Amino acid sequence: MVEGDRRGDRRVGAPHALKVDPFVSGFDMALIRPLSRSVRLNGYATCLRLEQVYWNILGSMAADNCCSISSLLSHVDREVHLRHGGVRNFSALVRVVCVMNGIGQKARSDSL
Repeated sequence: MVEGDRRGDRRVGAPHALKVDPFVSGFDMALIRPLSRSVRLNGYATCLRLEQVYWNILGSMAADNCCSISSLLSHVDREVHLRHGGVRNFSALVRVVCVMNGIGQKARSDSL
């Protein structure tokens, strides 16, 4: 008998204890709920659908920069067009910007 099961072509082993539990204490399932908001990107109205946790991060980033979420997103939109000629999936870009901002903050606080 073989431990685990097969899903597609990959072998999935028996569950083991994780060193870092992704479900931190007080994990709020409401943070994964997608939420659509109207925003203005460089003067153009559009709708952006992100999970609540990303809207929270964007709100903090905007507050840190003393601007609105729309202004922050307009900056991201301008920069991606200037540096890379645009992006196909703006929502994915915003998610990665949020994650990278969190990693950058952690690195800055670790170095203090």
